[in-house]
Amino acid sequence: MVKFSKELEAQLIPEWKDAFVNYWALKKNVKKIKLLRESAAVNALRGDGGGVFSILNPLRRVGLKIADKLFRKREVDGDIIQVRGGDEENWYETDLETLFTEDDEVKEFFVRLDEQLNKVNQFYRTKEAEFLERGEILNKQLHILLDLKRVLHERHRKMYSSKSGYGTSPPGSTSPSLRGSEFTESATEADDTGGESPMVAVERVMGPAGRGKVKPGSKGGKANKAVGPGGMRIDIPATTPTRALSALTQSLWEDVVTTPKKDGSGEALNRKKVQCAEKMIRGAYVELYRGLGLLKTYSSLNIVAFTKILKKFDKVSSRQASATYLKAVKRSHFLSSDKIVRLADEVESIFTRHFASNDRKRAMKFLRPQSQKDSHMITFLVGLFTGCFLTLFTVYAFLAHLSGMYSSSTQSDYMETVYPVFSMFALISLHVFLYGCNVCAWRSTRINYTFIFEFSPTTALKYRDVFLICTSIMTLVIGGMVAHLILRTNGFSPQYVDAIPGVLLLIFTGLLICPLNIFYRSTRYYFLRVVMVDFFMADQLTSQLKDNVSCMLQVPLLRHMEFTACYFLVGGFKTHHSQTCTNSKLYKELAYVISFMPYYWRAMQCARRWFDEGDLTHIANLGKYVSAMLAAGARLTFAMQPTPLWLALVVITSTVATIYQLYWDFVKDWGLLNPRSKNPWLRDDLILKRKSAYYAAIGINFVLRLAWVEAVMHISAGKVDHRVVDFLLASLEVIRRGHWNYYRLENEHLNNVGKFRAVKTVPLPFREMEEDD
Repeated sequence: MVKFSKELEAQLIPEWKDAFVNYWALKKNVKKIKLLRESAAVNALRGDGGGVFSILNPLRRVGLKIADKLFRKREVDGDIIQVRGGDEENWYETDLETLFTEDDEVKEFFVRLDEQLNKVNQFYRTKEAEFLERGEILNKQLHILLDLKRVLHERHRKMYSSKSGYGTSPPGSTSPSLRGSEFTESATEADDTGGESPMVAVERVMGPAGRGKVKPGSKGGKANKAVGPGGMRIDIPATTPTRALSALTQSLWEDVVTTPKKDGSGEALNRKKVQCAEKMIRGAYVELYRGLGLLKTYSSLNIVAFTKILKKFDKVSSRQASATYLKAVKRSHFLSSDKIVRLADEVESIFTRHFASNDRKRAMKFLRPQSQKDSHMITFLVGLFTGCFLTLFTVYAFLAHLSGMYSSSTQSDYMETVYPVFSMFALISLHVFLYGCNVCAWRSTRINYTFIFEFSPTTALKYRDVFLICTSIMTLVIGGMVAHLILRTNGFSPQYVDAIPGVLLLIFTGLLICPLNIFYRSTRYYFLRVVMVDFFMADQLTSQLKDNVSCMLQVPLLRHMEFTACYFLVGGFKTHHSQTCTNSKLYKELAYVISFMPYYWRAMQCARRWFDEGDLTHIANLGKYVSAMLAAGARLTFAMQPTPLWLALVVITSTVATIYQLYWDFVKDWGLLNPRSKNPWLRDDLILKRKSAYYAAIGINFVLRLAWVEAVMHISAGKVDHRVVDFLLASLEVIRRGHWNYYRLENEHLNNVGKFRAVKTVPLPFREMEEDD
């Protein structure tokens, strides 16, 4: 049977861990009481026997136990709990006038127990008030949404009747204003709100003017707003770069192409904005329901913890005090209040009616998403592909050694043309493998990475899934490398053999954009959206953590991608002239762009965050990326013009950038190097039990940050080609990034724990105009 302490550790909410009953501290108090009782019994026996062993000692021990039980039964356990204060601020204090007044350990136990009970009650009250307030706000938002939907329906019906001559809505379309929305309310529900005219409803909801022009947000177009002077407005925050780009595109289209007409057809109240508002409110209800479920779990786990610890106390002390104390616990607010249960039922009813077309089963798929179950087939496939990869890699290493492919004196065309293409696939596989290691480590240490990354529970990849993707990619790549090497050494035409990397690229590209629901389609599309859009159009509202993690595609990998694109676009696999790419002026200029691009976008993002929030920390972060751009540019120029002047500039800029990055890694991203911490030069809260792991992480990150030294010193590796050395250095940077990710997410998780942040706050679409003034 699993001990309750381990069960509690596995089931409690990580972000609320400090608000739970400290069951482990209470167990230590109970153990102290047990040791005290045992020592008292031993002393009593020694006192009776004068410290000399006697055959009557066991009989005396049994007699003492029987007498103790008989006398304890005669004692009357009075009310050991007193509630002082009003109904809203009641707190609990144990009265021990009739029980255990002679034992300090017992008093300490009940004092700590009272503290835990008061802590649980206070936290529950705070969260309950927060969720109730959120529920009221959402209900108001929903009422506004229903009014707007009814207005759109009325407008569409009038437009149809004026064009066709019919006085009713189009046949077969009950709610034409929301035809493109997945979750819609029928026209009968929309019409139940009253019989007022559409313009009256617009004035009531959007203000007296009721019509406004669609404008981007006042802060650089970060929100898509429908402004109604003096009333409500639809405010669609650009919480993601995709939405920011969509809002900007829509604004330009409406302002330039679709010029509003004087008859009011250019009103801000349109179908698309209402659909976006509906999705936002739907997501807010889902998060509210999730928070209510977490609070109910919090209540149930705490009452079980109180029950378990009091039973342990009764067993040790031979007193039946748990029944009296549990009566007070059950009368406490976190158990007696039913507001959360009633609010959860109300949310279920509202969501089922307005967002799931009265289909409860459909609504529960969103309100209670089920995570994917572990499959033994995935484990089997991971093992199968791993074995295939290791076997093929051994074969490839053996063949490459026999043919001398990696020697600097032979087969230079292979290293200049084909090898960089395969290196790109290898670096991508290494990225995926390290992400799988991160997921495994985060899960084992109970770091809530799915909440931090805002992954859906139904589609979030587990570490086995990530390893399956990684091993399948690596097996396919190493299989292509083996086939290419065998065909090349056997004298086949290089024109056809060197097309194998292109075939692999086509396979991976086709699989990535494949519309069929196979091979983790939701994850593939999420990758395309995040990497291809969010990475290059990073908006100021995206979290600092997600930006740093999305920069995992570092410069070496991007440079390999640049060469791969050039290799196939200019037909390098046919001509086998690598100079076609490397000596091109455009290729060299593009190398600067690729080296600057990740740092530039992050720097601009920091600038926007500083402009919107006014926090100077973002300016300091911007300086880190500017220093990295200068160092990257100096190293590229030094590679093309190896003069003493550029060597000095490389050393200066790279040193400054490295110191800047190390400081930001350790202090800002990891939260370490705190001289006042109770853990020397670390931080107060640590998830890993061994402090040495953090000191080792600091040393590893420091060493791997110095990989740029090789670009200056040109360290010789004997007969090994310099491109192999470059690939190894790029791999070290990928490993450093994967190693960095764990501690960055650990620090973010501890920040969430410190703020008791277990539910994300979804922005709402409707707000009063006065709030912006």
